[in-house]
Amino acid sequence: MNVKELVSQMTLEEKAGMCSGADFWHLKGVERLGIPSVMVTDGPHGLRKQDQSGDHLGINDSVKAVCFPTASALACSFDRDLLFELGKALGEECQAEDVSVILGPGANIKRSPLCGRNFEYFSEDPYLSSEMAASHISGVQSQNVGTSLKHFAANNQEHRRMTASSEVDERTLREIYLASFEGAVKKGRPWTVMCSYNRINGVYASENHRLLTEILRDEWGFDGYVVSDWGAVNDRVEGLKAGLDLEMPSSGGVNDAHIAKAVKEGKLDEKILDRAVERILTIIFRYVENKKNINSYDKKAHHELAKKISSECTVLLKNDGILPLKKRSKIAFIGKFAASPRYQGGGSSHINSFMVSNALESASGIAEISYAKGYETAEDIIDENLIKEAVNVAKAAEVAVIFAGLPDKFESEGYDREHMSMPNCQNKLIDEICKVQPNTVIVLHNGSPVEMPWIDKVKAVLEVYLGGQAVGEATVDVLFGDKNPCGKLAESFPKRLEDNPSYLFFKGEKDRVEYREGVFVGYRYYDKKNIDVLFPFGHGLSYTTFEYSDLKLGKKEMLDTETLSVSVKVKNTGKVAGKEIVQLYVKNAKSIAIRPEKELKGFKKIELAPGEEKTVSFVLDKRAFAYYNTEISDWHVPTGTYQILIGKSSRDIVLSEDVLVKSTSKIPVKLSLTSTIGDAMEIPEAKPFIKELLSKNVLMGSDSDKDALGEGTSEMMERMMNEMPLRALVSFAGGALSIEDLQKTIDEINQKANKA
Repeated sequence: MNVKELVSQMTLEEKAGMCSGADFWHLKGVERLGIPSVMVTDGPHGLRKQDQSGDHLGINDSVKAVCFPTASALACSFDRDLLFELGKALGEECQAEDVSVILGPGANIKRSPLCGRNFEYFSEDPYLSSEMAASHISGVQSQNVGTSLKHFAANNQEHRRMTASSEVDERTLREIYLASFEGAVKKGRPWTVMCSYNRINGVYASENHRLLTEILRDEWGFDGYVVSDWGAVNDRVEGLKAGLDLEMPSSGGVNDAHIAKAVKEGKLDEKILDRAVERILTIIFRYVENKKNINSYDKKAHHELAKKISSECTVLLKNDGILPLKKRSKIAFIGKFAASPRYQGGGSSHINSFMVSNALESASGIAEISYAKGYETAEDIIDENLIKEAVNVAKAAEVAVIFAGLPDKFESEGYDREHMSMPNCQNKLIDEICKVQPNTVIVLHNGSPVEMPWIDKVKAVLEVYLGGQAVGEATVDVLFGDKNPCGKLAESFPKRLEDNPSYLFFKGEKDRVEYREGVFVGYRYYDKKNIDVLFPFGHGLSYTTFEYSDLKLGKKEMLDTETLSVSVKVKNTGKVAGKEIVQLYVKNAKSIAIRPEKELKGFKKIELAPGEEKTVSFVLDKRAFAYYNTEISDWHVPTGTYQILIGKSSRDIVLSEDVLVKSTSKIPVKLSLTSTIGDAMEIPEAKPFIKELLSKNVLMGSDSDKDALGEGTSEMMERMMNEMPLRALVSFAGGALSIEDLQKTIDEINQKANKA
């Protein structure tokens, strides 16, 4: 379809109208030109297609669909192929339901465990998040259905989400909050990107030209359309200028009229409007021209896929040898979630699941199962009768498995959590059960980390997150060893909320939210500060054991323009088959920039039979070693030694090798009168001049005066001189140097150094 020709045939009013929805879920069409109206709908972990009376809050029912695990669980798989498979299934469902774009995935960073929408997001780590999102996108779009990568950008809380301004320095924005999207855009190439509600450094995302055009399009190469989050538009005309192509939902023609008026009055270049319409039409026809002639899909097959995915995402946090459970034994299943699991989040991603499995029914026939409800979820009230019943059931069993976690009301779109605690009634239940049953296992249903005051009292903890509609079956498979747990945490579990780096600043003051922790988010902070955590990023146990050996680097020295090949051998040293996630971190021990202790730069999931050994390979490019240098507004690799770390988690590093990386880019020399002498000495062109002046400087003294101010005088003077500004040389040169001569010399040094 020649969209440029179509646009040339449209009236101003028709073009303005194309830039907003027809209703909550449909884009406008132009019947006389053969432009159809297409539907977009919520995701990202299932199809939430509402009928004509549908609403964006999920109050009315949507069509029956398959609910897959949420992103909080999916990221724990560390499995790109699995995310592609998930995306492909979602794409098939969209084709069957005639949905052109599914809204998701969400790639926002988990800045704090308190964000009410964390269950929709992948990780605290931008590399992992972007890789998961890219695979998800690629899978959906393999079925000729679009995705809408969201919420762009720096949208990390629900509190005052429509007005708050995320105050983020440029380096932090680039390395953490934009990096989470960057890889997804470049690798996954989403058809659409959804801008967020919030402001970034005072400018609404919906009218942020730097964000939507300069970075997203010009730097990253995005070529689809940008759509607003539902109701995120502040000034429609300014938004269009900034790069916001489509407003959703419909404004009832109000903003369409504003656009047309602005063109007529010369306040908006019609070429900008034309370009937006071209982008929208391109995506519409990309779907329409590749529409498959199907109206159904195999829900049962997708349910089985949801089960498979859930088991791959399950994380075994603790195991004192009690898991896997013995079949045919007497086991107590305790907790309402055993019979009615919490398997998805609330709000716009809520799926009308066509079926839901629970652990209680799934374990029937595997073991002698007894059950006690233990607690209610509607309110956090300790019910002594329910606890007494549960205690009696636990006493009579060989093992007690308590299904616990966070009820719906504890975390949801629209508001943030106030604390990291589980309901008091659940913590009380666990305490009482542990008093009578030493063999206690906890299964957690939650979208984000929780504090575990009972951790030392239980034998095992299994984290299933919000595992989708098949979570019951998947959990039982892992509990009894039919599936070996192989997930790893995509976020750190702090011991207490107060340990989180954003604790003092989260939610902010009114509409101002300062990201004062900078790049130190999640494990980047905990590892740098050496703060003890409950469970570290990347942690996860197995029913087997793995041995790492023979770490090899392709070279010991390299330029930052080259790539580095890395290989390591991994062997299954246990008695059962299992999967291991090999994690590669990079550490820059000495840097001019303040950097994290280590950063994840590679990961691979492999399956090994007992005794089997495989070689795992990685390729690292410039970005693996770089930080964002605001002086040059680009990624920069300082010359230096970097450690290549292979770990089972961020805290369990098993192998390490060094590589010398030499920078091919130069930081512009900008010496001034206020630059320190020490900084000047680092510049080859300045060093001879500074040395000469220092040799004549009265502060340096003579050898006989080296201890005039006490032992260590010479060292003290050297350090003082290093940190003095260059202008101090005039004062201490005994009249041999004027400020004018110094400035002239500085100018010459700058010129010479920047030519080199």
